[in-house]
Amino acid sequence: MPIADTSRLPSIREPRPIRFLLVAGTLLYLGAFIFLPLVQVLVMALSKGWKVYAAAIVEPDALSAIWLTLGVAAVTVPLNTVFGVALAWAIAKNPCRGRRLIATLVDLPFSVSPVIAGLLFVLLFGRQGWFQPWLEQHDIHVIFAFPGLVLATLFVTSPFVARELIPLMESQGHEEEDAARLLGASGWRTFWSVTLPNIKWGLIYGVILCNARAMGEFGAVSVVSGHIRGRTNTLPLHVEALFNEYNFAAANAVASLLACLALVTLVVRAAAEWRVRQQRAAAERNRDEH
Repeated sequence: MPIADTSRLPSIREPRPIRFLLVAGTLLYLGAFIFLPLVQVLVMALSKGWKVYAAAIVEPDALSAIWLTLGVAAVTVPLNTVFGVALAWAIAKNPCRGRRLIATLVDLPFSVSPVIAGLLFVLLFGRQGWFQPWLEQHDIHVIFAFPGLVLATLFVTSPFVARELIPLMESQGHEEEDAARLLGASGWRTFWSVTLPNIKWGLIYGVILCNARAMGEFGAVSVVSGHIRGRTNTLPLHVEALFNEYNFAAANAVASLLACLALVTLVVRAAAEWRVRQQRAAAERNRDEH
């Protein structure tokens, strides 16, 4: 059958007033619910001057919260990176029975409330938990301590790297890895020389999302932390503590740090996302050619 020539067909576009209303409504929504609150946080943070702002940032409890937040992220992000790469490799490059079920379970932290996740760790490692006798015997503290914060953050951030890499690896196929093995490369050499270069931007994108969630997590961390100032309060918990004490200038000053981290994350994420789209498009073109 002859193929219809669609080059002369008129393009289907919304009328100009409709497009204007859609764009204006989107910008208004973003401004009212995203941009305006961020501006208000910065204005409130500086409402009493730079001295008060600096004092709120460098006081001992705030510094402890900053270092604790960075420490939790420094542990959870590498662990979830290794877990995500291994899981994506197992599902996308080595198809096996039940892999779809495993891929579905990866999304479980997205559907479980962070507060429930924190409560689960309390039931496991708390005073009446299953592992409490063994923990007491070895003088190990999990709940209301750094390990509990790490476990809770690991749970809520576990899907980000894997969920980004699984579709990327599936779209790339496994022909290049098979060719490398036929040429005598070991599995480790194949991963470093073939797989990792192909997924590096998707991996960076997943790590950025994982890190942003790790530093901003509140619900699960709040349950297992005990809210001990100077010991288990991360930055989001410290903001809540200051806000509950009606110390609004200090609360907004600390919150502005998280806002700045979020903005930096947005910029890096946009750059990584653009490279990921390019990488996926190239992988689909290669697959179509083969």
